[in-house]
Amino acid sequence: QVQLVESGGGLVQAGGSLRLSCTASGRTFSSYNMGWFRQAPGKEREFVAAINWSGANTDFADSVKGRFTISRDNAKKSVFLQMNSLKPEDTAVYYCALGYRYGDQLNNYDYWGQGTQVTVSS
Repeated sequence: QVQLVESGGGLVQAGGSLRLSCTASGRTFSSYNMGWFRQAPGKEREFVAAINWSGANTDFADSVKGRFTISRDNAKKSVFLQMNSLKPEDTAVYYCALGYRYGDQLNNYDYWGQGTQVTVSS
């Protein structure tokens, strides 16, 4: 069984930055692809970013390209989401996810964290 724990969320002003972390336990982390998703109130959960098992491939939603970066440290079983130039529309609960398949679809991922709140004030 895999457990994912996110951290790093909080309240930030527009234009600011936050770095989210997600740490896994319970399985060999380095064999799996990782993703970040977010869900705003009243909206469906949406893809934000993904990184493959080696870190060689990354993908981003159009809405965050050029502002967010994703990285991983397999030795620490962790994945990170660096969020810069934050906007009020980035406000959401952010979830990390682990899966066998790589990509931007929710059903690519088999395990999910509990989420961390990011609030961007205008």
